[in-house]
Amino acid sequence: MKISRIVVQNYRGLKSIDVKVDNDLACIIGENNTGKTALLRAVQICLDVSFPSIHRSLVREDIHSSIDISFPNQVLIGVELTEFQGVINQEALVATWKTAADSARIFYRFRPRLSVREALQNEEIKPGDLTLEDYHWELKGGGNPAIDLTEIDWTNDDVGETVRFSDLQSFLVVNLPALRDVEGELRNYRTSPLTRLIEACEIDQTEQNALIAILDDANKKIEQSKTIAEIANSIDTSFKGVSGPAFEMDSTLGLSAATFQAIIRNLKILLSDLALESFEPSRNGLGMNNILYIAILMEYLDRRKKRGNSAGQLVLLEEPEAHLHPQLQSSLLIALRSKGVQILLSSHSTQITSLAPFSSLISLTKRADASIASSSLASNSNLNADDISDLERYLDSTKSNLLFARKVMLVEGAAELYLIPALYEAVHKGNLEREGISIIAIHGVHFDVYASLFSTGNLEKRCAIVGDGDLKPSDASDEFDIDIDAPDLGKLRGEFVEVFAGATTFERELVMRETLPMLIETTRQLRAPVITKELEEGLDAIQNGNLDEEDEGALIEYLGTLTLNTAKRFGKGRFAQVAARNASLCTKLPPYIQNAIDWLKA
Repeated sequence: MKISRIVVQNYRGLKSIDVKVDNDLACIIGENNTGKTALLRAVQICLDVSFPSIHRSLVREDIHSSIDISFPNQVLIGVELTEFQGVINQEALVATWKTAADSARIFYRFRPRLSVREALQNEEIKPGDLTLEDYHWELKGGGNPAIDLTEIDWTNDDVGETVRFSDLQSFLVVNLPALRDVEGELRNYRTSPLTRLIEACEIDQTEQNALIAILDDANKKIEQSKTIAEIANSIDTSFKGVSGPAFEMDSTLGLSAATFQAIIRNLKILLSDLALESFEPSRNGLGMNNILYIAILMEYLDRRKKRGNSAGQLVLLEEPEAHLHPQLQSSLLIALRSKGVQILLSSHSTQITSLAPFSSLISLTKRADASIASSSLASNSNLNADDISDLERYLDSTKSNLLFARKVMLVEGAAELYLIPALYEAVHKGNLEREGISIIAIHGVHFDVYASLFSTGNLEKRCAIVGDGDLKPSDASDEFDIDIDAPDLGKLRGEFVEVFAGATTFERELVMRETLPMLIETTRQLRAPVITKELEEGLDAIQNGNLDEEDEGALIEYLGTLTLNTAKRFGKGRFAQVAARNASLCTKLPPYIQNAIDWLKA
């Protein structure tokens, strides 16, 4: 059984979201304060029997700020489930939640209690007079499938059967917050996944008795130690002296009570590496302890599943990248994908998103009015199977930044990626990242695939496409006249997408009176003296003012060709790196790039 859809209305910062979940792994992404944690808590409210009921009784901060609770309204959280058909335990769990043969739903509502609803209907209470005390929570399942979760309002009563908490006990929800005390949880008998794992192994009585005998024997040998016995007697005498005859108890020293439960509670994980032998996790780093904790948990869930007496399990994992080296992040995600357990995780890591299936990405984006847009990115109707396959390959750990950035500038290649931020910093004394603008090089001219992501219901944030006039890939050879199937940039414009194209190529567009000092120093450092001299002579001619507009334009065009050829000679990326080093000599950005930045900042 797995979650296939999540609907949240009016909970915390989430006014209204409706997302599909198509994979065992769902990766919830977005910038800070877009509701990633709230979405995971919402799922807990619906499905986690261990989630304290006191937190289901919402406080004002749990209700979306647009809701005036003095007027009747509701918070609704709904989860749809599927893939339980034919599994006896799971079918039994959802028997009263079913809306179809292999579809069920459970939903939570925080709304005016029945007596208040009746008083409103009888006009004994007026809308506008309600307080938080007039609301209560309820958990229901099933109902009329013709009424969608998004259509259930606070007045609907006959929309499902009350869910019993005893039923939910067979559905295990494990919540792993981003900041957790791994050492403390491993020591705590109630929270330790190690304890759960041992109990899931169902050690038979014969083996239990053998373990108890070992512990009993060890205690007897300890008691036979003269010094230990003296210490134990002194403690026993002092304890009885302080407590008095009416309350005295016997005390002794030993490893633990000789019971199987005591053995479980006192077992500790011991680790070894090339530096240390048999050390406890307390000497480990936070990151490796997180990995250890998750590994034990996954083994427990696997054994629980094989026992066949559960009715499903779900892991809610916040920011698994916390304290982890990038390669460990990759290793962890690969392992999680192979476990066959449904996992909803939230992340800020481009390392995680670069490895997660594109179909697993659920994006939360903050709109201009501060509301949150939600989207299962692969559900975008503008993307076909080939587009999704391309995005899966292209969104590596650098390009995945477009999923998190507040505003995006898409450029063709490395040259723009290196040089545009340096030029902006030199000319405007600022930083594009601090402006919320991330530059993403797509290393080609296939802007259409990326532009499809920036649309209503998907990534609802501004995307400026900055391209060359010829739309010829920067790494294409001049030796062959290839008919490139480049997209029509004009058709990519939309509510969130604007196009800014130069007249020719990036290197040609760089050549202006205000940028020539940078280009002169660049060619000098690249040890191209002939080109350096021509650029210097060109700058002198322009600054002397002896050229009319037509002649100056022709000279700029010639110097542009020189610059482009020089960039090709040394490599466009290398040329841009050296130019970025000398960007402080610039006083102006190429106009089409400046226009793109102005549009993004608007």
